Amino acid sequence: MRNPFLPVLMIGLAIGLLGCGTTNSRKATQQLILSSAVDRSVSRLDFSPMRNKKVYLDASYVQQIKGDNFVNSEYIISSIRQQVLASGCLLQESRNDADIIIEARVGALGADDHDLTFGVPASSGLSTAASMLPGAPAIPAIPEISVGKRYDQMGAAKIAAFAYDRTTRKPVWQSGVVSTQSTARDFWVMGAGPFHNGSIYDGMTFAGDKVRLPLISDNEIGDDTYEENLDRYNDEIVFGPKPKRTAPEVLVDYQEELGGLLPVGLAPTKASPRPASPPAVAKEKKP
Repeated sequence: MRNPFLPVLMIGLAIGLLGCGTTNSRKATQQLILSSAVDRSVSRLDFSPMRNKKVYLDASYVQQIKGDNFVNSEYIISSIRQQVLASGCLLQESRNDADIIIEARVGALGADDHDLTFGVPASSGLSTAASMLPGAPAIPAIPEISVGKRYDQMGAAKIAAFAYDRTTRKPVWQSGVVSTQSTARDFWVMGAGPFHNGSIYDGMTFAGDKVRLPLISDNEIGDDTYEENLDRYNDEIVFGPKPKRTAPEVLVDYQEELGGLLPVGLAPTKASPRPASPPAVAKEKKP
C-alpha cells in the first residue's frame, strides 16, 4: 500500500535541495546605512554664509549614545567640522578665539528593518497534527516555499545647526532641520540570492559583481537637488594652490602623449627644455 505521506516528504526534500544564499551578519550593513545617513545630512548643511569668519563648533549637545553600531558622536562631529572647513570658515579650537559660535545637535540616528516573503511561509501544523494521531508516521515541518523574498533596512539621521555672535549673542544663521534616509535591500528570486541594492551600493550586486535584472531598477531614487552636494562631500578635494609638478612627472606625461615612442633621454620636457643648437659658423672659401 502506498504511503499517503510520501508526496509530502518528497516535496519537502525537493524544496530543501533548492539553492539559496544566506547572510550571517548584518552589522556591517547597518553601520553603512547609519554613516551614510549622517553623510547625507551633513552634506546639506551650508556654512558658506560665514565664509572667512572665525568660528567655533560647539558640539556639547552631540552626545555619545552607547549601542552596537559603530557610528558614534565623534564621527558626526568630525563630519560637521569637515563641512565647516570646506565651506570656507576659519575653524578655531577655542571659543574665545572665535567671532561666531556654531551649535550642532542630532535629533535622530537609527535603523529599521522588515522582511517580506512572496509565497507560503514555513509551517509545522501538519507535523503537530500527525503527532496527535496514534500510529501516524512523523511528518517533517513544511519549509518556506517562496518565489521571492525581500529584506529591507533603512537608516535615518536628523541633524541641525545654528550660529550666533559670540559677543552680542545675536543670531547669525540657522540651517533648518535636515532629515535624510539611507537604504539597503537584499532580495531573493526563486531561491537565488541575495541580490543587493540601495543607496549604500553602487548599483545592484550579486556575489560581489554588478548585475542587472529585467523590470528591477538598480538605481536608488533620491533628491537630485542635493546629489551634487553629496558628491562634493564624498569626493577627494585638494584645497589651496596646486602643487608644482616635478621634471620626471612632466617627462612621463610627455612620453604618454607620444605613445611612448621616444626613449626617456630624448624626450624634451618643460622642466628640461631641449638645448639650443650652437650657432652655425660660416666656412671661408678657399681661393
